Amino acid sequence: MSYKVITRPLKRIDAREKVTGEAKFGADLNFSGQLYAKTVYSRYPHARVLSINTEKAEALHGVEAVITAADVPGENELFGRFPVFAEKEVKYTGDGVAMVAATSKSIAEKAASLVEVEYEELPAVLTIEEALAHGAALVHTDAPGNFIENTHHLMRAGDVERGFEEADIILEKTYRTQFVEHGYIEPEVVIALPEPYRRGVEIHGSIQNPYSIRENVARALNLRISEVRVIPGNLGGSFGGKDESVMLMAARTAITALKTGRPVKMVLTREESILESAKRHSYKAKYKIGARKGGTIVALENTIYTQGGAYNNKARFANWRASVHAAGPYRIPNVKTDLYGVYTNTIYGGAFRGFSAPQVVFCNESLMDELAAELGISPKEIRLKNCLKPGDELVTGQVLRPGKIPAPLKQMIEEVCSRSDFDRKREEFSAGNSGDEPVKRGIGLACTFRGTGLGGEGIDTAGATVTIEKDGSVNIVSNLNEMGQGMRTAHAQIVAETLGISYGRITFSPTDTSVVPDGGPTVASRGTLAGGNAMLIAAQKLKERLLMEAGKILNCSWEGLVIEDEIIQYRGKEKLSITFDELIPRCIMERGLTLSAQGWYNPGPEELDPETGRGNAYPSYIYGCAVAEIRVNTLTGKLDVDRITAAYELGRVINPQIVKGQLMGGLIQGMGYGIMEDTETKEGYLITRNFDELMLPTSLDIPEIDIILYETDQNIGPYGAKGIGEIGVELSAPAIANALFHATGRRVRELPMNLERVLLGRALKR
Repeated sequence: MSYKVITRPLKRIDAREKVTGEAKFGADLNFSGQLYAKTVYSRYPHARVLSINTEKAEALHGVEAVITAADVPGENELFGRFPVFAEKEVKYTGDGVAMVAATSKSIAEKAASLVEVEYEELPAVLTIEEALAHGAALVHTDAPGNFIENTHHLMRAGDVERGFEEADIILEKTYRTQFVEHGYIEPEVVIALPEPYRRGVEIHGSIQNPYSIRENVARALNLRISEVRVIPGNLGGSFGGKDESVMLMAARTAITALKTGRPVKMVLTREESILESAKRHSYKAKYKIGARKGGTIVALENTIYTQGGAYNNKARFANWRASVHAAGPYRIPNVKTDLYGVYTNTIYGGAFRGFSAPQVVFCNESLMDELAAELGISPKEIRLKNCLKPGDELVTGQVLRPGKIPAPLKQMIEEVCSRSDFDRKREEFSAGNSGDEPVKRGIGLACTFRGTGLGGEGIDTAGATVTIEKDGSVNIVSNLNEMGQGMRTAHAQIVAETLGISYGRITFSPTDTSVVPDGGPTVASRGTLAGGNAMLIAAQKLKERLLMEAGKILNCSWEGLVIEDEIIQYRGKEKLSITFDELIPRCIMERGLTLSAQGWYNPGPEELDPETGRGNAYPSYIYGCAVAEIRVNTLTGKLDVDRITAAYELGRVINPQIVKGQLMGGLIQGMGYGIMEDTETKEGYLITRNFDELMLPTSLDIPEIDIILYETDQNIGPYGAKGIGEIGVELSAPAIANALFHATGRRVRELPMNLERVLLGRALKR
């Protein structure tokens, strides 16, 4: 089928305002009479708060308020046990104990330093091993040991003990991944304003999920949800990170705004952002795999511990997703998987692009290469032998059927290996590495699959409104939020395609919790799948309304009318037609119709059996496969990535330019995760506090990247599209790890693969 608007690399709908500097970000917003806020953070990883003295801070000229837990009018404990302000205990060094609001930033900073807090230091547990040790100190005394509540997720398929009895070879390996900072360019910003008409507050800023912010602020302020209005601005990146810390900032500034009657603005420094924001969860994963001599995998057992940090944040949902993906995109008849969340007195884990999948994909794909080496077969062969194919059953029990849940991984592996010349280069690099030259070359392969949307994690709804104005322009607004990913552009293309009009007619309004109903969070690559479906539903309602009115005007059956190139005409009868510009004013001005429609997408819940983990985890899946080529200096440990070739299956491509940008960005972000980035702590104190200490990829590190897009016919998303925002980050680290093993014979089982781990096989302590 040919399309007029979708599938085309059209310019982003928000491109002009961003390249010209017209786009306003949170820090650009200012309101008359605003105050500037600064948080006072804990001095210890774990301590009892004995007293807080605010007198000196309050006495400083220009200070308008000093807020503590005593000033919280509603609930002080919000989602995931997060306190608005720590009251009796601090659980990690990012806990806020007080906040000052002053007439200038400098006064606020000075006042924050004058708040005196008396502590009694308590024992801290800092690692998974310490947390699970017999007699360990408890992070939360009312939790089951240091296990995070409701985070044990499991998957059971077949009989794993019998599977291992049938195996000719059994491998057992342990892998670890690190806490990782999001590294977005723009630190968090929140501005809260008293709103007298609602007797509530209005909140602006760098907000990823405005509806969860609204709900938690209402709880903290003892307000009704309708009394809190949230309007997120342009975001300079988020990747899942502008959620928990922004929630706390919003609650603190809102309390202060209502207390002072003035707008309150809080802009985090980079150090504060890294200290208080969520990180990618750290994992410790124990794997046991059994296979026959020919390479067929017969059993897999894995036990994975997720370091959640100080609070019960997203470990429950991360572990649920990981349990579905912990066997990888492979046909394994006998599986036993268990995941547990663990509290520690450290920075906390949260949503980060990929959301548990990058961790388990690193483990799975490293293990696949280790198994191949043990069996004496190639990494390509073991994947082709075991990868999911049409008709196979997933570990969840779902069956892969063309048109519903496709399974093109075999073809993708073959094409990526052909395009990258994997087999020839593997032989060539091995021969070249046999000499005395210190620089060795390697090539590595990795595969993945990813459940689309929230699936069983939550209700996967989304809402949208599409309005045609009397001049023929079309305005769209979604409950999901644009964070730079290009969602609004995809939505505009979907609406234009459906209405048969030009893309240039579409404008968008920012997300506003008082305009569009809560349809769930902007997470899980839902922007195109769920949000796009809501747009499609709204546009289809309008299309039907337009055709019905055109049928009345043209005196014909509306079922025979089509809209194409902004002309509504009867099939095969060019003279029986009316233009879009002629029809719209007649509908609105002459007939008094409203040309506004709401779309609501609700696919219904996906559910798993809690005893086995089996069921319909996700409505569908997307697939990825990548080959990485590297050079490593065995004298210095320096590792360079030269080239990545990657293929992705994503249903229908709405905008290929945006899709490739997303995937390339994900590959680079995944590369940083794999070989550079580590949010390090020492005795519970964060020691990587700024970008000069965090190693992030720059333009000088970007390799040559070749992206292959696979389209499949599916009816799950708008025009068959599926979400692709996260899968791009999953493959770089394992492909590089496998290339490093090929180059050096050294297997690094802990991320990041930085200089010292590559050279020494271990991390150096600061």
